[in-house]
Amino acid sequence: MASNVKILLVDDNPMVLGMLQQALSALGEVTVATDAADALLKAVDDLPDVLISDYRMPGMDGRQLLEKLKSRPATARIAVILMASKADISERLSMQDPIEDYLEKPFFLKDATHKIKRVVDRIALEKLSKAASTDGILRGSLSQMNVIDLVQSLEMGRKSCLLTMTKSNNNNEEKCEIYFSQGQVKHAAYGPITGDEAVFKVLRWTEGNFQIDFNGKSSQETTTLNTQGLLMEGLRLLDESQRDAAAEGEDVLLDT
Repeated sequence: MASNVKILLVDDNPMVLGMLQQALSALGEVTVATDAADALLKAVDDLPDVLISDYRMPGMDGRQLLEKLKSRPATARIAVILMASKADISERLSMQDPIEDYLEKPFFLKDATHKIKRVVDRIALEKLSKAASTDGILRGSLSQMNVIDLVQSLEMGRKSCLLTMTKSNNNNEEKCEIYFSQGQVKHAAYGPITGDEAVFKVLRWTEGNFQIDFNGKSSQETTTLNTQGLLMEGLRLLDESQRDAAAEGEDVLLDT
């Protein structure tokens, strides 16, 4: 399901532009531009949440586009992902630049989409947070954002909160509570099950509801792995063929 995030995609290569647009259309509202000048006009006219731009383009390149956007208060907060070669990243670009992430070319389309998705999910959660009710609790459906995406987003945003998820199963309500501190899972409870196993139990949920209480705290520490470790081990335990059923097939290597 597409999120509430606006993505501006910029590349002078029609093939790369088309394939990325198709891959990212499931993540949010995608607008495309074939050069940096067009992208700048579109960013000013309809502010995107994420800019994904090729670094090397005729005329104004991706770095110059980034500088122009960051110099304007209205566009300064756009999250930027640059597509660049390893040489350009190491020689011309710096991690001191206000860049969300890099896509090192050549890259596989599937890998790039997963990397971009993490950024999009974090921004989608931040936008939902701003629209949260006055009681400080964010409520939503797992059809909007599943458990894995929620956990990754809370980790990337370094959030301290209580994530509660519920779903109905044969007239019984299942419930899991996961406590975060600075993005790290510290305690989880699923009925009588606690710790790592409680997290693993709910990673496959795609239906039900969630709520995030940004004031929720717990003194208990029952997990043994950090958030990334929990996700990696949980994914290892899941049936990969079931998780990636929609993404089966040969991957595509993009390099222009």
